[in-house]
Amino acid sequence: MFVKITNAGGYQYVRLVENYRENGKVKQRVLFNFGRLDILKDDPAFKNIVKKLSDIVAETTTENAKAVTIESEEDISDAVVKNWGYIVYRKLWQELEIDKFLKGKAAKERKIKFDVDKVSFLMTIQRLIEPMSKLRTYHQRSKYFGFEEDIDLNQLYRCLDFLDSVKEDLETYLYQRNKDLFKMVVDVVFYDVTTIYFESCRADELKNFGFSKDNKVNEVQVVLGLLVDKEGRPIGYELFPGNTIDSKTMVKILRKLKEKFSIDKIIIVADKGLNSRINLKMIKEAGYDYIVASRLKNASKEILDEVFNEEGYKRLDGKRCLNAEEIYGDEFKYKVLERTNIVKDEEGKEFKIEENLIITYSSKRAKKDKEDRERLVRKAKELLENKGSITALEKKGARKYLKKKSKSEEYVLDEETIKRDEKFDGYYAIQTSKKDMDVEEVLGAYHDLWKIEQSFRVMKSCLEVRPIYHFTESRIKGHFVICFLAFLLQRTLEYILRRKGKGISSERIMEAIYSMNFFEIEIKGKKYLIKQKIEGGAGDILNVMKIKGPKNFMTYEEGLEFIGISK
Repeated sequence: MFVKITNAGGYQYVRLVENYRENGKVKQRVLFNFGRLDILKDDPAFKNIVKKLSDIVAETTTENAKAVTIESEEDISDAVVKNWGYIVYRKLWQELEIDKFLKGKAAKERKIKFDVDKVSFLMTIQRLIEPMSKLRTYHQRSKYFGFEEDIDLNQLYRCLDFLDSVKEDLETYLYQRNKDLFKMVVDVVFYDVTTIYFESCRADELKNFGFSKDNKVNEVQVVLGLLVDKEGRPIGYELFPGNTIDSKTMVKILRKLKEKFSIDKIIIVADKGLNSRINLKMIKEAGYDYIVASRLKNASKEILDEVFNEEGYKRLDGKRCLNAEEIYGDEFKYKVLERTNIVKDEEGKEFKIEENLIITYSSKRAKKDKEDRERLVRKAKELLENKGSITALEKKGARKYLKKKSKSEEYVLDEETIKRDEKFDGYYAIQTSKKDMDVEEVLGAYHDLWKIEQSFRVMKSCLEVRPIYHFTESRIKGHFVICFLAFLLQRTLEYILRRKGKGISSERIMEAIYSMNFFEIEIKGKKYLIKQKIEGGAGDILNVMKIKGPKNFMTYEEGLEFIGISK
């Protein structure tokens, strides 16, 4: 690393530059700009740093620039990178009054002798900026400027236990704060379920073997049920034992919506994995409505006759759905069937639900269905070529297109099933109890279910909620509280940026905040900070959040004063 003075536009600029190799050639990149030399010379702080670093020894390298090496190495420490971008999340943390909640709860616990707010926030920002284990979080804690060394590893683990104990109250509190801060209207919620695996094969009451959505058949897992609003912000979540099937999670979620959040009227949007007659009955008994995918291939002959009968289909109004072709392809039609869904309870009592079944056909879906089926048929043929790999015929994946020959143990291609599935290419069905809701609105709400699928992707990839290395139930649950807080801050920041016309993805936000760093150096016992050049959408994030960035260089004390803007 070296200081470089460059002439441009009639002025001299001071920059810190480093050499690097690319394809065998030495190149230079600017780490950060100090600013104009004529202004900096009159700045006492800069003059002091320059004096301490070295007397400038010029060696002209080109007509327009001169390179300056750093001398007096005994007087100056190596530069240490410190992140200050976390203050963006700290501002949201305080606006949501999470600090106030945690401190209030901790004050009632005599055994809590450490700052649960600070420790919780440290684990949360680590999950947001550079996800890692709690042990590594402890060792990396000093990378965040302003975090003292008074946090010990045991406090992180004890904090997880504490967060588990306050999880239910915290969820309710944050739901109300979101409503107050952002005027959040909850009239539609999206609900889905995923699985989170552990680096373990030891089962207990919470961790257990089950159907893994990540194809981790040899690891135990938990089932996560997540609720998000129309903007993709999390409302709440529940953890279930790893062997819980999707449809069995609905009871607890409905109780949460009704009792904890006091929501009286709502439409629940979910995929077909949560569509069971008992679930639909519970949703209606709770006073809610639903929009759920329907298992069309399991429908009655009467319904299927309507599906394949061209009469009664309508075209989607392109004026009302401007991106219809992008979503559905160049051909899209639908048909609405009114029907009564009859559910019997355990005592045999009938419960009637009046609903609409919306049957749709999309040329875009037809193309995808065909490609998916042909891929599975190819895999089925590969299995037939290596019949020793067919140990059990489970009717899923490629195996659903295999069957045993009559009176034989030999497997063959199931041409009948392939031909039957081909008939369904492009067809899909959605059922809703909201009979007075416009068809386009129903389709739009169901199409928005991608928001929760995206939420799971963000949690699993960006926030790296998995794999989990904790093994006690309390700390596992505390880990999920941290992930929920991180996800809430991330989604809230995205929402605020989107409202201001600055749509920035989760990945780009992480990169931008990761780039907001100081280089901290110590000269003869005194610390100084030099701002690294920020990248990506960092400037937009700071502007929207109304945070003024730090000066290019400052004393350590000035840095602490700057961090104070988030307090």
